[in-house]
Amino acid sequence: MDDQISEQFRRLSRRGLIASTAAGAATLAANMGQINVLQAAPFTDTLKKKNKRVILLWLAGGASQYETWDPKPGTKNGGPFQAIPTNATGVHISELLPSVAQRMQHTAIIRSLNTRVADHGGGAALMETGRRKDPGVEYPDIGAVVARELGRIDSRVPDYVSLYTATEGRRKGTSGFLGARYAPMFLSDSMVPPNLMRSEKLSDVDHKDRAALRDLFAGSFAKHRNNSVMQSHMSAYQRVRGLMASEQLFNVENEPEAVRVKYGPTQFGEQCLVARRLVEAGVPFVKVARAWWDSHGQNFETHQELCADLDHCMSALLDDLEDRGLLANTLVITLGEFGRTPAINPSLGRDHFASAWSCSLSGHGVRGGVAYGKTAPEGGTVVEGEVNAGDLFATILQALGIDHEHEYMIGSRPVPLADFGSKPVQEVLA
Repeated sequence: MDDQISEQFRRLSRRGLIASTAAGAATLAANMGQINVLQAAPFTDTLKKKNKRVILLWLAGGASQYETWDPKPGTKNGGPFQAIPTNATGVHISELLPSVAQRMQHTAIIRSLNTRVADHGGGAALMETGRRKDPGVEYPDIGAVVARELGRIDSRVPDYVSLYTATEGRRKGTSGFLGARYAPMFLSDSMVPPNLMRSEKLSDVDHKDRAALRDLFAGSFAKHRNNSVMQSHMSAYQRVRGLMASEQLFNVENEPEAVRVKYGPTQFGEQCLVARRLVEAGVPFVKVARAWWDSHGQNFETHQELCADLDHCMSALLDDLEDRGLLANTLVITLGEFGRTPAINPSLGRDHFASAWSCSLSGHGVRGGVAYGKTAPEGGTVVEGEVNAGDLFATILQALGIDHEHEYMIGSRPVPLADFGSKPVQEVLA
């Protein structure tokens, strides 16, 4: 450290330290291209356009399309549940989703997924990344891509949060070649991230003073070292401080009791409420997993329980988002790794099935009240409008205003955001 800086440190009072820190931070910001660009009007306009969010309701284990989005009552393998009309003309869904049925104006159903991979690990990886595995490339999942495309440079909240369930541990999400910056904050033990709270041994005043001293050192060091490594380090540190400040976003006790009652006391309900709080604060992508739909036995009893939870929580989430003016900018997806077989096995269950199954898209960028695609009368094959994993990935991206053909470069290798040849399903897009 040079003599001038040393003398400055000897003269600093606590108040002087904080004032000097503010000046140093301003000087640093003026020298950092990444921060300067925030002041440009075109960039500001771009940020406004990117005010879009995604909540993925991941139906871990594979929900049955028969008991949700594509019922086949009266057929050999249709099961005991009826199809009910929705508030969208001509669209019927399972009677196990009565509340969602009255909100179908927000939702588009895709009934013609044919993804061919029917094991949990492979199916989940395929549906999350939109393509088959490549030995030479670790592809990012949809959450990381959305975080990369819609996240803000100056964000002080996480870009991608994946909320835990007690049994959903097969897939935690991956940022692949996009790197750790876009990896999910995966909450495996509770809904509150660990290590965000200030140590009880450290007072608030000392915490702020330490941060101020650190900023002064860093600013002096960075003054003549304007490079990407330094900028990345400074950005990462500021994001950590932002994450510490965002701790209360994960605490549903901060919500009015009436709101908590609407979502209900279940783990899934509380996670959906946290998801709303996160997207409201600017988190681009939140995954909420509801386990365990893998109904090899007692399929009908399993779906009665799980669909009741999904129906209540999804309806509460859509209503809450709409009431707060957030649904217009938030895409809500229901998806799992595959569907369930037409045939009912000896254990009265349905097994893994990836040849003709369903998902839903609600909210931003979606043409509500639509059921796209068609399966055969017994549901064993797609007979109209087949959609593969890449097509669904492209559809989600286009709904968010992201160019699915845009390419990332891995060295000299171009990698499009959606798999080569993928086409969005225009019929479900607004």
